[in-house]
Amino acid sequence: MKTIGILGGGQLARMIALAGAPLGVRFLVVDNVADACAGQVAPQITADWRDFAALQDFAKRIDVATFDFENVPADTAHWLAEHVAVFPNPRALATTQDRLVEKTLFRELGLATPAFAAVDSRDDLERALGTIGTPAVLKTRRLGYDGKGQFRIKSPADIDAAWAALGGAALILEAWVPFEREVSLVAVRGRDGAFSTYPLVQNWHEDGILSATLAPAPESDTLIEPAARHARAIAEHLDYVGTFALELFVKDGQLLGNEMAPRVHNSGHWTIEGAPCSQFENHVRAVLGLPLGDTSVLGTAVMLNFIGELPDALPVLAEPRAHWHDYGKSPRAGRKVGHATLCANTKAEMRERLARVARALGREEQVVQVLKAL
Repeated sequence: MKTIGILGGGQLARMIALAGAPLGVRFLVVDNVADACAGQVAPQITADWRDFAALQDFAKRIDVATFDFENVPADTAHWLAEHVAVFPNPRALATTQDRLVEKTLFRELGLATPAFAAVDSRDDLERALGTIGTPAVLKTRRLGYDGKGQFRIKSPADIDAAWAALGGAALILEAWVPFEREVSLVAVRGRDGAFSTYPLVQNWHEDGILSATLAPAPESDTLIEPAARHARAIAEHLDYVGTFALELFVKDGQLLGNEMAPRVHNSGHWTIEGAPCSQFENHVRAVLGLPLGDTSVLGTAVMLNFIGELPDALPVLAEPRAHWHDYGKSPRAGRKVGHATLCANTKAEMRERLARVARALGREEQVVQVLKAL
């Protein structure tokens, strides 16, 4: 029986462990928070990311290491790779930790991106705005996620406020894209180079946090091939092993690269019930060198995120092919505490189920765009 070690003990690690258990895989989690929610389903070592004595013990007890979030310190990832197999590799992790390096790689591999420029000083910001124009988004190059570490600059009058909010860190200025929609592609690459993608999905965000995902994305037939081609080129360039997500904008029918997440992804949660083999099981398969599973969609699926606190589960559970996921977290503003997935054979069935659930949960305004897309 193999043991996978996971750095990070959040809901992603929790769902990886739950997916791997039927395969006879054991898990060991490291997190610096004693009550990490993955610790409810797998043994946990509570330690800082740079507690190398604890990591030494961790490495001795596992066969392979992986991550449930991308902000593991680079020196920790490199140290671990000297003691045990690590997937994805530290190079892939480092590339995705820096938005400037990441977007530069996208362009080098043929994936178009919004205009961008490095910003290391206030003068740099003024020069970059002179070239890129407004509106634009100033972002930290590292550690930003779920809308954190970002400031939207609507006009030059916002420069002082933007610099006051984010100045001092390494930054990147990106052109604001009046995109038609946001989509993402969850893909998986095995240790033998085998590669597979799930269907392209459409995403909706609120306050920078994913609110809902529709699988498959409507009218994606012409987009899936180039999206998969870009994802494969990136994965092969980085020698990536495991599940990852490529976040994209659609503008004038063309794809623009936004970000790559080097891990299982929120927009792939629907795969637990909506695909023959979930993104989590496929990640386990990939890092252990097992054959990859079927990534097709079973009909249509909608995932709804729950942020801050969980609503009443009963209206969801009353629906056919509806699934409830409580992450075992205490309520907190801005915190992902659970999700629900609705599955259906047809779009008509999905529209009826989603409308009923939205009314019961008071989320009509949040899902109106999803219903329009169905």
